Order: sequence, then C-alpha cells, then structure tokens
Amino acid sequence: MVHSFVGKIQKGISHFVHKRHGLNEELVVAEEVREGYFTVIAVKDGEIKRFIIGLEYLSDPEFLGLLDQAREEYGFIQKGAIFVPCRPQQLQTILDGQR
Repeated sequence: MVHSFVGKIQKGISHFVHKRHGLNEELVVAEEVREGYFTVIAVKDGEIKRFIIGLEYLSDPEFLGLLDQAREEYGFIQKGAIFVPCRPQQLQTILDGQR
C-alpha cells in the first residue's frame, strides 16, 4: 500500500504552478527546484511556509504520514506544490530528524 502511495506522489511531482489558500505565485512557483527535489507547502492556522525537499524524504515514515493527511484533506488531485496540513515547525522537525 505504501509503495503505491509513494508511486502516486512521485508521478505527481513535476515543475508546477498552482494557487491554493490565497497564496501568490512566488510562493508556489518552483522554477528554482532542481531535479530530485519537490516543493511542499506547510499550511495550518494561518501559518504558511514553502519547503524544497529531496525525494529521499518519500521513504521517511513521518513525512509519509503528512502526505497521507494531505491525501485525506486535499486528495490526489493536487497539481503543483504538495500542500500538507501542518504547521511549518512540525514539517521542519520531521526534515531535521532525517539528517
């Protein structure tokens, strides 16, 4: 099940432009995203922050948990950046934990 979930996420990662939550294009446009990375936007209670994340995080159980929450809230129809329903500090803690 996790393998197919990761596969769907990987298929959806590309260069993108997408507006959601009233964000401007500068926050969402990922022109500077290099191959092997993707954009995640953490949004919760008015806090918003964009992260450029390496594909290696697609194997991190905590990060996959956030993606599952995103799937439940937003579905797989998201285009562009992946929005996760968490505070930016929570995502940063997950990212720092894998280093």
